[in-house]
This record gives sequence, C-alpha cells and structure tokens, in this order.
Amino acid sequence: MTEKLHAPVIDWFDSHARDLPWRRPEAGPWGVMVSEFMLQQTPVSRVLPVYEQWLARWPRPADLAKEPPGEAVRAWGRLGYPRRALRLHGAAVAITERHGGDVPTDHAQLLALPGIGEYTAAAVASFAYGQRHPVLDTNVRRVFARAVTGVRYPPNATTAAERRLARELLPEEDDTAARWAAASMELGALVCTAKNEECHRCPIAAQCAWRLAGKPEHEGPPRRGQTYAGTDRQVRGKLLAVLRDAHVPVPQTALDRVWHEPVQRARALDGLVTDGLVEPLPGGMYRLPLG
Repeated sequence: MTEKLHAPVIDWFDSHARDLPWRRPEAGPWGVMVSEFMLQQTPVSRVLPVYEQWLARWPRPADLAKEPPGEAVRAWGRLGYPRRALRLHGAAVAITERHGGDVPTDHAQLLALPGIGEYTAAAVASFAYGQRHPVLDTNVRRVFARAVTGVRYPPNATTAAERRLARELLPEEDDTAARWAAASMELGALVCTAKNEECHRCPIAAQCAWRLAGKPEHEGPPRRGQTYAGTDRQVRGKLLAVLRDAHVPVPQTALDRVWHEPVQRARALDGLVTDGLVEPLPGGMYRLPLG
C-alpha cells in the first residue's frame, strides 16, 4: 500500500504543484523558514505579499535580528496570530548568535530554536534541506486520514497514531521522502480539501480507503469552527493596527477609540502586553516592543 501511494502522488505534484516563491531554489532555507511561520493558520493568498516584502527587507536572519522585535510585528501586518512574528524574530536572533547567521541543517538544532516546534523543524529540514522527516500539517493529516485510515477527518489534535502512520508512510530515500512530504501537503491543499473534495482529480482515488468505504460521515468530535467578529482576537487586531501605523508612542486615548466596550478592550490590551507584543510606557503611552 505504502509504495503504491508514493509514485502517483509525487507524479501528480510534479505536474500540478503551484509555483510558490518559497519553493524556488533562490528562497533558500531562510525563505522556507519564513514561509512556514507565515503559513500557519493563514492561506497562501494572504501570505504571498507579506512574504515578498519580508524577504526583500530581511533577506537573511541577521538582517531581521538587528531590528527591534516591534519591527517584525509591524511588518507582519494583518496576517493574524502576531506572536508568530515575535517567535520568528527570536529564531533569527538565535540563528545569528548560535549558527553564524545560517539556518541550521540539523533537525535537533532547528527544534532547539525559540518558537520552533516539531512541525516547523521537520518542514524546514525536509523542504529546505531535502531530509527524511514526517511533516504533518492539517492538509497532510487529512490526506492520510482519508486515503489510509478511511475516515473523513483526522482528530482535532495530532495523535501518536498519526505520527506513527506518517513515519510508516515515509519513503526510504531522503530526496523521495522530502518530495513526498511536499506532494502530500499540496494534494490536501488543492484536491483533498476539507470541503468539496475533488476525487475525480485525485491520483490515488482508486486506493482511497474513505472513498472505497462510500465516504462515511465524520463520527468524531465536532469540527472546531473559527470565529473572529466580536472576539478578543478582533480587538487585539484593532489595537495592534493603531500601533503598527504609528512610529511614535500612542496614548491610551487613541487605543480607546478602536473598541467601544472598555472591559474587553482592557483585557485585550493587557493580553498584548503580557504576550510581549505591546510595550507600556509612563504616562499611559504604548508602542511596539523595542527589545
């Protein structure tokens, strides 16, 4: 079963993969790392313009490391989940200090960088350096759940069984394994999508356990939907937008104008300060962090 999946998915990828800037040779390991931070929970269409601007401004980790962390938050724009910007800045500082400014090739060294978890370390090692690692994002997990396990959706959180399956499905050769990681991810992004999957376009539809079982409905816990309007996330975004647009400290009164409900507004601002995304100053002034 395993080997029968590899060739058709990789062949499909060779013909249908999107031409994305982080897949080009000139992106280098740093470009791959930046893309992986930005693409977490964010669609490609929103990432592309910010990614291009980011790499133009900071083509190497050392270029970003020289800047205050607040500049990373400012350049992050409206990608959402801005703590990723702080983590990427922290990783750039560590790469500069520990590795001479070059993204490390070793998986353990990648995992030791601040802000990098198992997924990102495996993705950078695989996509930037062609190494053999299981790379389990939401798209890959969905492809494996359907094609091999025979269920519509994977669990809400990655399980040990999923990691074991991903290791079992890895091709033996490093280059093939890295290609398989990228190909299975692209298949989930373009064909084996969460809704309205296009089985007629799938290169492994004839082997897919879920399709062969008649596409049974999901029986696990309800799928978590994402809400935004009226949440603390929305308020945090509005507060950060004011600070991103200002290159001098901002008074409390300017922040008060962005949200009508004072308790939620204060809670959101306190959360931003606690997360290190906003720096309070004497006299009720605020700015993006300088250090």
